[in-house]
This record gives sequence, C-alpha cells and structure tokens, in this order.
Amino acid sequence: MKRRHFLRAVTTASIAVPILTACGGSSNSGSSSSPSIPPTSDIDVSFVHGVASGDPLDDRVILWTRVTPTQTPSGDIPVLCEVSEDREFSSIVLSEIFNTSAERDYTVKFDAAGLLSETQYWYRFSVGDTQSPLGRALTLPTPGQYAERLRYAVCSCSSYPHGYFSVYRMIANRPDLDFVLHLGDYIYEYADGEYGDNAQRLLDPPHEILVLDDYRRRYAHYRKDVDLQAAHALHPFITIWDDHESANDSYMDGAENHSEGEGEWPARKAQAIQAYFEWMPIRPPTASEDSIYRAFRYGDLADFIMLDTRLEGRVKQLGNPVDPARADARDLLGQTQKEWFKNKLGIAQGQWKFVGQQVMFAQLQLLEIQRLLPGVPTNDFSPLVAINMDQWDGYPVEREEILDFVEENSINNLVVLTGDIHTSWANELYKSSAVVTGGVFEEPLGVEFVAPSITSPGFPDGAAELVSAVLPVVNPHMKYTDLKNHGFILMDVTHQRAQAEFYYAKNIDSAAESGVESAKVKTLMVNSGSSRLIEDTPVSYPKV
Repeated sequence: MKRRHFLRAVTTASIAVPILTACGGSSNSGSSSSPSIPPTSDIDVSFVHGVASGDPLDDRVILWTRVTPTQTPSGDIPVLCEVSEDREFSSIVLSEIFNTSAERDYTVKFDAAGLLSETQYWYRFSVGDTQSPLGRALTLPTPGQYAERLRYAVCSCSSYPHGYFSVYRMIANRPDLDFVLHLGDYIYEYADGEYGDNAQRLLDPPHEILVLDDYRRRYAHYRKDVDLQAAHALHPFITIWDDHESANDSYMDGAENHSEGEGEWPARKAQAIQAYFEWMPIRPPTASEDSIYRAFRYGDLADFIMLDTRLEGRVKQLGNPVDPARADARDLLGQTQKEWFKNKLGIAQGQWKFVGQQVMFAQLQLLEIQRLLPGVPTNDFSPLVAINMDQWDGYPVEREEILDFVEENSINNLVVLTGDIHTSWANELYKSSAVVTGGVFEEPLGVEFVAPSITSPGFPDGAAELVSAVLPVVNPHMKYTDLKNHGFILMDVTHQRAQAEFYYAKNIDSAAESGVESAKVKTLMVNSGSSRLIEDTPVSYPKV
C-alpha cells in the first residue's frame, strides 16, 4: 500500500483559483494545451484564495484555484497546473495550461486523471512567475481492492460572523486523514447583523446575497480565511450543499428566506448553483443537469452515497407538525434521486455504507421535551424550538420507505452522516413504529452521526445541558448529544468497526487559539454486523 509522506508544513498564504476542467477525457471548460514552458502573462495576478482538491477517485482528483488579477484583463489569463509525486516537483506527472476569464470568475478546475490509486500527489498553479501555494492531493484505493483502514473528517455549518474557523485548523492539523466530508452550509447568505453580530468578522458583500456576483463575492470572502485554506490545501474535500449556499430552508421551488421582492427563485437558485460549482472542488455537472448526488467507493471497505435533500426534489416544508398532509407521501429526495439511492444501497459492495446528507434522519420527539422542560429558554437561533419540519420528520412517509427498503434487502452496516442543526448527535435508526412505542430493544437498522457546527450557533448555556439530559428519556434511540460545542467528527473505519470521535474547539472567539482542541472528546463505535452504538471506546491512533 502506498502511504503518504505526511505533510509537515503547508503554506497557508491565500491564493486564487480559475474554474476549468480537463485531462483524461474530462470535459474542459477552458482551453488547454500541452505545456512546454510556464505561460507568460502581462497581467499581474495573485493567488489570494488558496488551492483545493476534491472528489477523489482511484485514478483522478479535482484540483482548484482562483487567479486574482490586479486589473481587469482584456482577454483570457493562461494558468499552468503541475502535479508531482514529490513536493519539490522533481517528478512532475501532469502538466496542463488553462485559460480562465471573468466568465468563470477567474477560477480554474482541473480533473487530473491518469493518477495511481491510493497515492499522494503535490500540485501547484502558476501565471508567469507568480506561483500559488502548494496543495496535497490523495487518490482512493481501487474499488474492490482490500483497504485496511479509512480515516476522514465530517463537518458542516460555518457562519462567518459567529467566530473564527478554529475547527478547520483542527482538521488541517491532522495530516493522516484520507479526505474531508463537508455536509453543507459552507457559506451563509445573510447580511451583516442578520445572523450573528461580530465586528471582527464582517461579511462581504455586507448585504444578503441574491445574484451571481453576490454569491461569488461571498465565496471569495470565505476563501481568504487562512484556517479554511489550510484545510483545503492538505485534504481533498467531498462536498454537498445544504440550504444556506442558496437561501435558508430552501426546497426545489423556493426558500423560506426568499421573498417576492428578491426576484424569481429559479434565477437565484441557478446563480447560487453556478457560483458553487465555480468555487468548490467538486466535479462539474453534466451539460444536461446540475445535480450533486453522486457516489464514491473506498476499496472494499466503504461505499459513500452523497444525497441532495435540499434542491433536487424536495417539496415545500409544512408549516405545522399536526398538518394532516404530514401523513402523505411527500418528496424530500425526489423520485429520480430516491430510486438512484435505493439502487446504490442495493448494489453497494463495501463493508460499510455511508450516506452523506443534510438533515437529521432519526425521529426527534420534541413536543414531549417541551412539556418536560417548559421553562427552557429559546432564542431565534436555537435549532430545536418545535418539531423541525425541515428534517426527515417533516417527510416521515419517505423515511419509512427508505427504512423498509433497508430492512427488506438486509442491508447491513448503514451509517448516515448528517449536518445542518449545529449540534452533535449519535442515534440508532429504527422504523417509526418502534420509536413511538418504545420498542427500541430490537436490532436497529443503522446508525446516524450528526456533526457539530464549525461556528454556527446551537443552544445557549444552561438550556443545552438541560435538553441533553432529557432527550434520551423520550428518545431512547438517541445515545449522545452535545448541543452547544463546535467541532467535527473523525471517522475511523476498519472492516471490524466504524468509530465516530467528536472533537471540539477550545475557542472560536479568538484567532490566537485557532486549532486548539478542548479536552472534551466523545467516542462511539458500531461493530460490523450490528447497529448498536457502544459508547466511550478508546480513541483511535493516527495512520502511519
């Protein structure tokens, strides 16, 4: 097995990236040529948004950057991308030149194909004599090949005004990860002061983002953050969007945070999607669709099925949990994606089936909690004020259909990975009848780990502890919650077990303490062939 010569130091200076794709039969959104010398340019540029890699396969990986010109050029800017087996670039294996322009916001995206499986590579971009920081990219084991161990981070929800990106730095401080699974809310669409108020962390643009230029500027603002750049430079990302990459509580035909005076929703949605594909290290969509649901295989150890529970096929959320329509078959995934999902689950060959998606899958009985704790304070940012109709609880018939499929087809080792609600959860998955009647002593059908937020707010002090104490009383399938701390999940996976380790940041209010982990860590494990969660297992060790 070719393992990594781990990165000991990654340049974290910011850089910029043009969006183009090429190589190995991939479509090319800009022209490329066989380079012999680095391209020259009479335009001064900088790379202030870093580099990134993503969507790794066994023979290729997406490489990304953005070029920032000091003045508006009259034509295209040629950009050289080089991929090497060593960080000194003495053994270059790929070299491509792309043209980027304002049409794609000066981003570059290179689908670097023809690589060796399970191998570490270094990459960089250059325009004339100006060079980007270095990035490290990793490929996956070949599908079906024996893979001894997998180790990756799971994260979501980074509201810029709510604090420093300490959690991204924590992830960057772990060089042995195979990749980062980002489950959405990478950016937020709000204006300054609409969601969090931090004079040290102001937004650009300062108003709510509505059109393409706004979305581009917001991504550019986020990508100047040095902690986020460090995580991207070191690790490939596999990403899906949630709602705030477009607008709060979005669905196929609208969003809670989109009003009639803000233009037509289809136009806003399309521009949000365009900016996402420009700025994120994700494989570009086909010409006929802009879907992001897709699958990955990590040798014989794991299948990853990435879902879009937001824009692909979701019908509007119900406003009232006692609405009779809640008992109807209402779409969260959409029929096409749902059939694709079932097929992927049915044919999955990996020891573990990981499902990356946005909103909590497990049933959450909240009205009972409100009766038990009538005096618990809430605020506008608490994610659990009443039954959350934005989660799968608002679409229970479709959830039951998925669980029926899992049960009828004897699909084992199912692990759902979730973001969205800014808090940590570990749940055993049962059909609704078992949860409602308290029949959770039968074998679960799977487990769910919900990632804490990077910065976005959970419950206030006091309320968080009270609700966590009462939750298991009326939700016995929920084995662990932390409703206020910020962090990420480290998943350590072997053929024998999948372990979730919740790590939390010591402080997101100070740049000086960025990347410092708190003493608190929670571990939960599920053994292969069983979906029972086992708490407080030993912390795993880094790969060597």
